[in-house]
Amino acid sequence: MNRLPIIYIRGYAGATSGIDTQVDDPFYGFNEGATHIRVGGGDGDPIFYQFEGPMLRLMIDEDYKLIVQGDQHAYLDNAKDDDLDAASIWVYRFYDQAATTFAAPRHQNAWQRVQRHFRAGGFDIEEAAEGLYDLIELVLRKTKPPGGVAESKKVILVAHSMGGLVARCMMQKVCRTPDARSGPDHVKLRRPANELVDKFFTYGTPHGGIVFQGNVLNWFEEVVGPAGSDIFAPEKMYGYLTPQAKFGDTSPPGWDPRAIPNGVLNLDDVFCLVGTDPKDYGPSKVVVGPKSDGLVRIENAYVRGAHRAFVYKSHSGRYGEVNSEEGYQNLRRFLFAKWKVRIDFTGLPTYPVNMDELPTTEQWPTWQADVRLSVRGLPVVISEQRADQYCPIQLNEELNRNGANNLDTPDRPVPLLTTFLFDPADLHSPQDEKSAAQHDGRARYTITLRVKKLKERAHGFDFMDHIEQFFDWMDSLIVDVGPQNSGTGLQAWMAWKSNIAGEIDSFNPITAGLSNENDHHPVQPTYTNDGKWKCSFALPEAARKLQIFGDSAALDITITDRSVGRVEESARLNVVAPA
Repeated sequence: MNRLPIIYIRGYAGATSGIDTQVDDPFYGFNEGATHIRVGGGDGDPIFYQFEGPMLRLMIDEDYKLIVQGDQHAYLDNAKDDDLDAASIWVYRFYDQAATTFAAPRHQNAWQRVQRHFRAGGFDIEEAAEGLYDLIELVLRKTKPPGGVAESKKVILVAHSMGGLVARCMMQKVCRTPDARSGPDHVKLRRPANELVDKFFTYGTPHGGIVFQGNVLNWFEEVVGPAGSDIFAPEKMYGYLTPQAKFGDTSPPGWDPRAIPNGVLNLDDVFCLVGTDPKDYGPSKVVVGPKSDGLVRIENAYVRGAHRAFVYKSHSGRYGEVNSEEGYQNLRRFLFAKWKVRIDFTGLPTYPVNMDELPTTEQWPTWQADVRLSVRGLPVVISEQRADQYCPIQLNEELNRNGANNLDTPDRPVPLLTTFLFDPADLHSPQDEKSAAQHDGRARYTITLRVKKLKERAHGFDFMDHIEQFFDWMDSLIVDVGPQNSGTGLQAWMAWKSNIAGEIDSFNPITAGLSNENDHHPVQPTYTNDGKWKCSFALPEAARKLQIFGDSAALDITITDRSVGRVEESARLNVVAPA
């Protein structure tokens, strides 16, 4: 994958006093790392773990350059066109013009000093978005085309919190609005976002706004908007995400701030990291509620149809999303990994489309699944959705994918999950090369599923037969992906842990641990010129005995070669799991 220029856009700094503090950081927080990590599934007691920070890791792992020389923007301005390395990191310092620290201090009375903590004079989100557009154009003009191909000149946008809204304002409104800043006689068309942006990654961005548990606080945010916080009110977002609209305009019925309009940016190029740890954030966690990262609610932290991962991290701070190994590993894989792996349920029984024909809760209980995704060689979980972190998969909603309940929400995701895997041949650190040699060039990932049912009644749950922390079924699918013996194709070895006797690291590939030698052979999908391989792998018999799954339940696994152009269709190969 091409190493394109990365532009980092930080989050909300608050009032003028907060802005003045943030501009002291030369890299707006992208350089921050961490020394604490929670054990015990991510939410246990803290231990020491040293993470260098995303900026430094990009320089170490992907050979990115950071050029400052006193002033990044001035350096860009003075550089020759097509002269700078494309694999470079640039920080968009949009708050600098709103800070008071770069001017001679002026006398302030007591009231003015108080106001510094409640107002954010000089910041406007649409002006920040226009500045981002200008910076992108400047970076593209000054950097070399990757691989010498001019058509591939684009940037990667990486944003935290409000920074993602600045980027979306730029893509959805600024890019689709003629530039009239030089006057009515010098109006010029801007380039569309999909010609400028290759990929868009957000950490904890409130794509659906920030919503509090109390109506009074929501009203205060929308109407008063202290320190410019009214930009997070869902009702106000329409104005800066829509061409021709003005801030404060009423959105039409059905408008969803989490949707990026067709034609703006391919959703396959968008990734949203969703935090699920509210307890390690500040005071706002009390008014935002538990189903959040402490500031942004889980259901508002993603773009509809985009890739996403759920990590037990808070909005920022010691256990924050940006300064976490989990966040970085998702970022790096989304930007540079060769293989995209998509997992879907298939073969499930279906609900009637007519909602009046649905079984009663006595006949059909609520089914939930915890899902965890891990990749060999990493010290952290890539993504997990768990009931005790307020984001399990609601399996009942999986039963009507083609009907009225076909929604893309955190607890009803389409697909079940997606991850990105490096081809071991593309990794060149000593540790990576040792791993590739030891595992014959295969990547391994595991999907852990835990399923339980809850019986409901009119005003709550029926706990008569309930056993807390007990699951009706749990197992892990282990998948090894590697090249065919010829070196030209792809093959996969798959097994459920319940069928493996012994430690999984004893078997390479994983099917070597199956008792039946006939099951040791890999899946040999047929490559279709669209760059995809696909297979269906049946759930174990114990899972298929559950009412929610049934005899035909399986996981659809689609592996896409991202170095090949985008495609929509793929070959299908059905494989039955060992009994």
